[in-house]
Amino acid sequence: MTAAQIFILLRARWRFAVLVLLAVVSLTAAISLLRTPQYTATASVVLDVKSPDPIAGVVLPGLTTVGYMATQMGVLQSERVALGAIRRLKLEQDPDYQQKWREATDGRGDFKSWLSERLLRKLDASPGRDSNVIMVGYTAPDPAFAAAVANAFVESYIETTLELRVEPAKQYTSIFDTRGKQLRDELERAQQKLSEYQQKNGVIVASEERLDVENQRLQELTSQLVLMQGVATESGSRQGQSVTRPEKLPEVLTNPLLIGLSTEMSKQESRLHELTERLGDNHPDVLELRSNIVQLRKRIDEETKRVAGSLTVTNDVNQTRLAQARQAVSEQRAKLLQLKTQRDEAAVLQRDVENAQRSYEAVQTRANQSSVESQTTQTNVSVLKHATTPALPSAPKLVLNLTVAVLVGLLLAVAAAVLREKRDQRLRTERDVVELLKQPMLGVLSSHRKAKAVSPYRLRWMSHLARVLPPPATNG
Repeated sequence: MTAAQIFILLRARWRFAVLVLLAVVSLTAAISLLRTPQYTATASVVLDVKSPDPIAGVVLPGLTTVGYMATQMGVLQSERVALGAIRRLKLEQDPDYQQKWREATDGRGDFKSWLSERLLRKLDASPGRDSNVIMVGYTAPDPAFAAAVANAFVESYIETTLELRVEPAKQYTSIFDTRGKQLRDELERAQQKLSEYQQKNGVIVASEERLDVENQRLQELTSQLVLMQGVATESGSRQGQSVTRPEKLPEVLTNPLLIGLSTEMSKQESRLHELTERLGDNHPDVLELRSNIVQLRKRIDEETKRVAGSLTVTNDVNQTRLAQARQAVSEQRAKLLQLKTQRDEAAVLQRDVENAQRSYEAVQTRANQSSVESQTTQTNVSVLKHATTPALPSAPKLVLNLTVAVLVGLLLAVAAAVLREKRDQRLRTERDVVELLKQPMLGVLSSHRKAKAVSPYRLRWMSHLARVLPPPATNG
């Protein structure tokens, strides 16, 4: 069906279409006026997600996530928040709601859960676009009750947010207190072990300075030992030489007495040689001189033996000093090893004490922080606007309903007119004659009315329709 045909149809059945339109509009107006007026009270809160936490001193990472606002919406519309609003409004004591609950459930189930579901169905919470503001609205027939419920939900939401933050902190505080006591006992045991070890060994803790002093002492003793070994080796060599060739010893060669005796013996031997050549071997002077030379040689031998004997004593002394030096080095080395052992053992005990101290301090810090968090009364949620009693109802919206009813009525009127035309179809144009009768058109007879002449506007309109409508089809 073309637009021109629809227009002709509506022109012919305009009374029926207007009747349908008026029926739809009237029905809509009646329903809107008969409905109980509903009032919507709206409150708003803002969530601070950028300010640092006053206790931790940093911005909590969970506040900046994409799902944080969705989580807060879920908390706001949760049964826990609804139960908090019910407690504030004391609705659980309202006999009207108790009667409605008995009629709806026959007394089965939990009354508070049923009441919270009933309130949540009329609660509308929505986040602001690209903002951290949440709008909280409640709709009810009583405007004062709607405002009270909206404000109760906001207060319960803030309280629940605070509880969700404080409750874990209280649990952590209890855990940290218990762990802190255990770590304090471990710290005391570690300190006791360190003290017992120090008392047992009679030392405090071998410091690096003390070990450096003992190391230097060991080096000095080692140097003295090396020096004594050289001296003892030299004295032992001279002692061996004193047994085989004592006259070659430096001590003997440099001894003043032996030098004087040797000089004197050389003079005596020279004189003996002169006297022997001049007086002969049996001369009393020669014999006396020989006796003096024998005595002088005997004294040289005795003095040489005495000097060689002194080397033996010196060698014995050097060997004794060498043994003492070795003993001192051994004792110093054992002492140094003992100090290092004590230092390592004490260092292990000291590290145990330090580790226990650090663990205890860390737990105490977290316990103090959790204790402060468990006592906080501030949240990151602030009220921007409290709900007030609405002056005008939010539903039904009469103007909007009538506007929609007019649009829907127009569509229904056109549809009803077309449907009625289909059920009671009539010949209105030349095209209808050809299409419905399936016969060719022979001619058109104009109708003349005596009382009313055809207006020029009607003639122009029919001429326009003749140009718009296609020519009728012919058979054969």
